[in-house]
Amino acid sequence: MDSLRRHSLMILVLGSLVVTLAMGLRHGFGLFLEPMSAELGWGRGVFAFALAIQNLLWGLSQPFAGALADRFGAARVVVAGGALYALGLLFMGLSESALGMTLSAGVLIGLGLSGTTFSVVLGAVGRAVAPEKRSMAMGIVSAAGSFGQFAMLPGTLGLLEWLGWSAALLAMAAIGALMLPLGLMLRDRPSAKAASDISLGAALNEAANHRGFWLLCLGFFVCGFQVVFIGVHLPGYLYDNGIAVQVGSTTLALIGLFNIAGTYTAGWLGGRYAKPRLLSGIYLTRALVISLFLMAPLSPASTYIFGIAMGLLWLSTVPLTNGIVASVFGVQHLSMLGGIVFLFHQLGSFMGVWLGGLLYDLQGDYDVVWKLAILLGVVAAALHWWISEAPVTRGVPREAQA
Repeated sequence: MDSLRRHSLMILVLGSLVVTLAMGLRHGFGLFLEPMSAELGWGRGVFAFALAIQNLLWGLSQPFAGALADRFGAARVVVAGGALYALGLLFMGLSESALGMTLSAGVLIGLGLSGTTFSVVLGAVGRAVAPEKRSMAMGIVSAAGSFGQFAMLPGTLGLLEWLGWSAALLAMAAIGALMLPLGLMLRDRPSAKAASDISLGAALNEAANHRGFWLLCLGFFVCGFQVVFIGVHLPGYLYDNGIAVQVGSTTLALIGLFNIAGTYTAGWLGGRYAKPRLLSGIYLTRALVISLFLMAPLSPASTYIFGIAMGLLWLSTVPLTNGIVASVFGVQHLSMLGGIVFLFHQLGSFMGVWLGGLLYDLQGDYDVVWKLAILLGVVAAALHWWISEAPVTRGVPREAQA
């Protein structure tokens, strides 16, 4: 028992460190939008398109990375993802063309993120801890991603101001390479064979015929749309309205800081209350917070309050969403099924970051995308209300679960 407890703790610590680095580095990309676009003569659409490709490929490759982690363990997947991530940052720092930006920030980092973030790591954690502790453990790892955002954003801004955007990205590549040794130590144990196990094809068919699974996917689309639009375009939105760039970086750091409490609390609550109802409340509150931010006079103070409120809601969806997948379908194919749900998150991320850049270049503002973020939040709240987290019944014919 002590050996199992130590193994669970080791998976939790190492997984948290990997997610801290991966998410902490990623959340600083919005700070590079203005200096790179200005120096290289791009419209914001070029930078936004590269990050949209990043989010799209991250999502498209996530189910495959998750399936590999379910089959062979998370260690190999994290090492491969960390190598791609570091190479992407390296070549991003050397990019001087739209194509180079798309291949580095878009393709390489997008593929790297699929092997170093939530679906792979949370799958390993879900297999390592007891079911009654699973939701809280996932909340702890998700909070680590928020801590990375809080801790690394000021450092990213400091590197940017000290070294310029190119050298700053090279330094970030060196930091990203730390994920390789961490991944090597992540000795995840794929689930042992059991009589109740089902094949990969059967698991996919089971999920495809489960109404709640698709509602969860659609809801996570909204999450991606909102958080990536805000994370990438908020600094530019504030800059356009005369707010100093330091306010934008501080606000993103506040989001990360308060999201530590938000994700941990969501994981804790998910072990005690219905996760779908909690998700409905989170999305509805997000819509309200964005509405109040846009209605209030814009100032550094109102922006900081917005950052604090959004931080409490930012990644709190992650442990609850993955917890529902684990509760309904079990942990055997958790990384792969969680990866499919996350694919929809990244489709939303693609739309949020790309539409933000496209409509800005066409109209000169972000008004339409802000309104879409509010409307989608209300829709997501309604979708989650109809999801059940009751486990599927296997071995007998059944109708699609709701």
